Amino acid sequence: MKRTEKQSFVEDFRGRLQESPAIFLTDFSGLDVKSMTVLRDELRKSGAEYFVVKNRLVRRAFEDTDLPDLSEWLIGPTGVIIGYAGPVEAAKAVADFAKNHNDRPAFKVGVLENSVLDPSQIQHLATLPSRETLLAMLAGAFEAPMAALAGALEAKMQEMSGLLEALRDKQGGEGA
Repeated sequence: MKRTEKQSFVEDFRGRLQESPAIFLTDFSGLDVKSMTVLRDELRKSGAEYFVVKNRLVRRAFEDTDLPDLSEWLIGPTGVIIGYAGPVEAAKAVADFAKNHNDRPAFKVGVLENSVLDPSQIQHLATLPSRETLLAMLAGAFEAPMAALAGALEAKMQEMSGLLEALRDKQGGEGA
């Protein structure tokens, strides 16, 4: 790559880093090209991208951003995952892929909304349900008390109706 191409790449990469809510650094050593292609496809399906870039260029891309400094983890073979759709989907895609490929790629570190995550936190993130599932669970949690209230009100209406009918029958019986 020529110097101008590197500068252009760093600027573009910096923009991608800043627009992403989740960034993960991984160690991809031990994976062949075919496996890397499969991983990239899986990540693309989950709304993320996987980059294998020189550590020096990644350091430059992190400069002049409000993101935490990850220089100490930019050693050896490093792949950068940029999760646009959300952190859970990208982490889950990598964790699922790693189960079938000798635990590779391995998480080095992650950044979630400017907070640094260690590998165990990223693995925990990968076990969470997807955003859609969490929203459905939240909607269900809100619906349950409303359904209970509606049921209680309906029961009281039925009770009131029964009392009024009994009162009408009683008054009808006294008048005869």
